Amino acid sequence: MKFVIVTGMSGAGKTTVLKFLEDMDFFCVDNLPPALITKFSQLCFEQDGSIDKVALGIDIRGGKLFKDLFKSLEDLKTEGYDYEILFLDASDSTLIKRYKETRRSHPLSKGGSIETGIQKERAMLADVRQKATYIIDTSSILTRELREQIYKIFRENTKFESLIIKVCSFGFKYGIPMDADLVFDVRFLPNPYYIPELKELTGNDDPVSSYVMSFDESKIFLEKLVDMLEFLIPKYISEGKTQLVIAVGCTGGKHRSVTIAKELQKRLSSHREIGLKLEHRDMGRDGGGAGK
Repeated sequence: MKFVIVTGMSGAGKTTVLKFLEDMDFFCVDNLPPALITKFSQLCFEQDGSIDKVALGIDIRGGKLFKDLFKSLEDLKTEGYDYEILFLDASDSTLIKRYKETRRSHPLSKGGSIETGIQKERAMLADVRQKATYIIDTSSILTRELREQIYKIFRENTKFESLIIKVCSFGFKYGIPMDADLVFDVRFLPNPYYIPELKELTGNDDPVSSYVMSFDESKIFLEKLVDMLEFLIPKYISEGKTQLVIAVGCTGGKHRSVTIAKELQKRLSSHREIGLKLEHRDMGRDGGGAGK
């Protein structure tokens, strides 16, 4: 029997994930007191195979009862029951935004600030997160992307993409992406903006990308960047990082940054242990002014 414990930060998407699992024929129970996990698992195993997939939503809404979780997990091991832990996380800023949008209070805020409640919850869940089989950061993924991840793990049994990398092109004139972990400036590359027949095109157009990649400095830069990331990615994964945003910027985010971001995503696609997203934040802007 497949036995999954779904837990994580309040507001990170546990209820949504339980719905996805229910659609996949999991028998789902939300907010079960941890002390009842062992008894519940015994009942499920006694059903002669009629229940073969179970998902339990466990979170800090149980208050003091949440402290029983580790004892229950040890009891499951003692009884010989296998289980997996899916931990859902999100950045503090994302969680605060979600709470404000829904006008709900955090379970641990007790009339105080949402941020204080989040910090208390992180401290309470630190050990659980460390023991998790899977960690998914929902800060910047769409609902359908989250569903795809859940389906990959629990239906298709494909390798879990433990690190989601977003490669984002942008224009410095519009500001650096606030969620960027690594920022690379490609304004040193020859600028297609000053070639009349390329000015109105973008890095998604072959004439522009061919022009940008025709220069040795473009090829060498990309080669060195990929080499550095090849070194960093396994380190980030072993450190437990679940999301990495790589921002590539030129002046307006239309030509050079789009080309390099696209080429970078292509070269990183051979990594099976990562998920890749490509975003061109400013490509559609028509800002005018200096070169793109």
